[in-house]
Amino acid sequence: TVAGLTFSQVLAQETKSGIPLDQSWKETVYAFAANNLQHTAWGLEHSERDYQLARALAAGDGLEIDEDVLFAAAFLHDMAAFVPYAVAGEDHSNTGADEAGTILEPAGFPMNKLPSVQGAIRAHMYYAEVPAEPVAQVLHDADTLNFLGAIGVTRIISLTTREGLAKDLPTAVATLENFSRQLPASLVTATAKAMAADRVQEMESFLAALRNQSADGRAL
Repeated sequence: TVAGLTFSQVLAQETKSGIPLDQSWKETVYAFAANNLQHTAWGLEHSERDYQLARALAAGDGLEIDEDVLFAAAFLHDMAAFVPYAVAGEDHSNTGADEAGTILEPAGFPMNKLPSVQGAIRAHMYYAEVPAEPVAQVLHDADTLNFLGAIGVTRIISLTTREGLAKDLPTAVATLENFSRQLPASLVTATAKAMAADRVQEMESFLAALRNQSADGRAL
């Protein structure tokens, strides 16, 4: 059973957002993510968004990407944010890259592509150094864009009282303000930079309304 999938989606062999599961290893990887990587901010749905957005960025910039590498990296990039893969004191990007093969090899993934998957996972965070490989660039930019706009607001607010960057509402708002100012500079592709402008505007509009409705943030 794949968590969250309707019977019709299982029959159609596609993900919740309509990504084709056209190879058996993709079904296995997706089932792993659906059953083990559930979280409001960096769970299965976030991976779906990253994959879909990364493909759009590649198309927008005219980049050729390996779809196998993108699928594997998108659905496993945050696996080390979850037990039993998380390692205290270690960046989940590096740990996830090291662990990805333990899921991919038994699934039947073409393991000659594993280094590219690992490179994309290591580079996915906004603070990471991004290599020249197109898949790594578009996954990095997609993941960064997912911290911006309405979806970025939703993700951070969902973390309130659960994570340090949103230990309470004022801290969550400060994180959103910092992200809206700082994250666009870490984007690589032209298409992502253009998208970021709209998403930052969405965030700024939300934050302005929130300040207006909370005594300039003093009543959050």
